[in-house]
Amino acid sequence: MTDVTGASADVLHTLFHSDQGGHEQVVLCQDRASGLKAVIAIHSTALGPALGGTRFYPYATEAAAVADALNLARGMSYKNAMAGLDHGGGKAVIIGDPERDKTEELLLAYGRMVASLGGRYVTACDVGTYVADMDVVARECRWTTGRSPENGGAGDSSVLTAFGVYQGMRASAQHLWGDPSLRGRKVGIAGVGKVGHHLVKHLREEGAEVVVTDVRTDAVQRILEQYPAGVTAVADTEALIRVEGLDIYAPCALGGALNDGSVPVLTAKVVCGAANNQLAHPGVEKDLADRGILYAPDYVVNAGGVIQVADELHGFDFDRCKAKAAKIFDTTLAIFARAKEDGIPPAAAADRIAEQRMAEARGSHAAL
Repeated sequence: MTDVTGASADVLHTLFHSDQGGHEQVVLCQDRASGLKAVIAIHSTALGPALGGTRFYPYATEAAAVADALNLARGMSYKNAMAGLDHGGGKAVIIGDPERDKTEELLLAYGRMVASLGGRYVTACDVGTYVADMDVVARECRWTTGRSPENGGAGDSSVLTAFGVYQGMRASAQHLWGDPSLRGRKVGIAGVGKVGHHLVKHLREEGAEVVVTDVRTDAVQRILEQYPAGVTAVADTEALIRVEGLDIYAPCALGGALNDGSVPVLTAKVVCGAANNQLAHPGVEKDLADRGILYAPDYVVNAGGVIQVADELHGFDFDRCKAKAAKIFDTTLAIFARAKEDGIPPAAAADRIAEQRMAEARGSHAAL
């Protein structure tokens, strides 16, 4: 079923009626000359201009692209709130294969679309987009972060994303085992691309044993060559989640990694990874808790990257950003404590804290 625009009625129901909706604005963008088809979703500007990356991905349908943009934008509202940033949540998706369809003309057209929003949405890198792409987008749009240092930007945000996930792992270890050290722990990482390979470095430097997998065999090979000791590989994620003796599972690829198929067979005691929207549907967080698996909410531990790009708007300072990202350790512990106090899963506790901050901001706006 579709509406008069051809958009899926399910998507429209999500936008206007479901608990997962509540978005302020959704913009469908098209530039026929360059082939651009994009969706920009702004979930909330209660805390400030919406901030979130641009995903370039070959979605099966336009409806799937809209649904992904909605989910990702909502997640950014919660992420930015938990990271203590004065930004709301937004996300953009460009429909297409970045290896085949990405051109300078398309990126410039996209930049003009973002600029037309007048600063309500600030963009950055995400899956399928890189620093060089943001440099092109910035030529048409000053509300662009994740640019190269040569162009006044902060560079690759995956460095601090990985650092934040590492801090989330340390907090999880502290909560579960009474010691933040990861030395001797076995950590499985699904996806060793932009973020995952930095995460491997942190873990190996501390003495953790690492098991990796990735759909790209060259990414796995690069890791194995870089770390000839202490790192092994398995064929796929299905094998990784079943690895015997796994202490921590880190989903670092696309969303939906925690679902009705994966949760019952997980061997890890902790899930803490960089991927967005890891919970495939509501209720998965309870399934994890029922199995005694500690879940570090994804949008809390993977906030290092957005902390970095937000700082770029004010004159980037890496040390200042890293110090702020290090606080993910304390934030994660506070969420675990709130979850225990309220008798709810950590994901629900994080949502409550984030929603409280956004509600307080909306209340202060209404009082003006």
